[in-house]
Amino acid sequence: MSFAKFTQAVLLFTGLAAILAVQPAHAQTETVLHSFTYGDGSTLIAGLTSNGAGDFYGTTILGGPIGGGTVFELSPDGVGGWNETILHSFAGGTDGGGPTGPVIFDRTGNLYAATLEGGAFDKGTVFELSPAGATWTKTTLYSFTGKKDGSYPQTGLIMDAAGNLYGGTLHNVYQLSQSGGVWTSKKIYGLSAHDSISGSLTIDAAGNIFGVSLLKVFELSPNGKGGWRKTIIHKFAGSPDDGIYAMGTPSLDQAGNLYGTTTGGGLGGGTGNGTVYELSPGKKGKWTEKILYFFQGGNDGIDPYAGVVLDTAGNIYGATREGGDYNQGTIFELVAPVGAGNYQEKVLWSFNGTGGISPYGGLILDSSGNLYGTTYRGGSNEGVCGGMAGCGVAFEITP
Repeated sequence: MSFAKFTQAVLLFTGLAAILAVQPAHAQTETVLHSFTYGDGSTLIAGLTSNGAGDFYGTTILGGPIGGGTVFELSPDGVGGWNETILHSFAGGTDGGGPTGPVIFDRTGNLYAATLEGGAFDKGTVFELSPAGATWTKTTLYSFTGKKDGSYPQTGLIMDAAGNLYGGTLHNVYQLSQSGGVWTSKKIYGLSAHDSISGSLTIDAAGNIFGVSLLKVFELSPNGKGGWRKTIIHKFAGSPDDGIYAMGTPSLDQAGNLYGTTTGGGLGGGTGNGTVYELSPGKKGKWTEKILYFFQGGNDGIDPYAGVVLDTAGNIYGATREGGDYNQGTIFELVAPVGAGNYQEKVLWSFNGTGGISPYGGLILDSSGNLYGTTYRGGSNEGVCGGMAGCGVAFEITP
């Protein structure tokens, strides 16, 4: 994969600090489910997806038997460990290369995701993996042309009740629809050359789609005529009391409030260390922003890249790419206030290198309070993917 294309999908991680072997004293514990070796995948910028039966699925943007990235499955081995199975290894070219987002499933167990490059026009693809016994069959559903449909899909996918797929290229939000076995693309929202889609989309029960770009949060609502109403919910100011450079997948609570992260802004303005924000709907379609937490830039974490997840009590969980005890990134919790008051941040885990470096992807929170995710680099296979960094891990944080 070319350097230019890779940087369009992810802000390159620089300055990997020296790997330390001693973990900090936190109440939580980390279990590395799998440490990648390059031959089975490398460089994880998307989080995991659960099938609800105890298995996890994900993508690596590089590595694998052919080198163009992989789709993988992690399954319990019955004795406390995990088995990794490569469902597809990308070859580049018409096969596609560099799957960048998390995978999704339909009701019959088919898996969908996008690749950053490759396809018929080398502008990226959307593909399907269908289970057939112990193997999976890959079908390229759509190849981007680089014209009105856009190029280089950056995000994971969502699916509506009718089976349409939605995602983001560098500057467009697109809809893929099937008719007679043929998938076609339609641009439903476009951004200027000065802005870009920077996180996967979220859809609510009414079919409204929410997403983020570097500079704003937007909503796309069906207009009842086959088109979409486009609303800018919030523009980030990058001021001391606001964030800038939104990243990750926005999350909705049951009341319709929207939560997300910015990697800049907050204390220190545009050069700050990032924020967690809440947007609440009000009268006449107006939304009100509240900054729930400003990152200080040290042990509390720096650069919350992946968005957040919420539990039923209103506590918020996320990850930072840097900061923490070893400047390798953190997993954090924002503890919801009881009555009036502010959220309080608690660092649940500081990554140390062998247990992972720099989580980019979103987290999964299960009913027992366990958190699952991936890291961009790190792991036990030092030196395999360059320097001492390792190729990345899939992890579990247990309370």
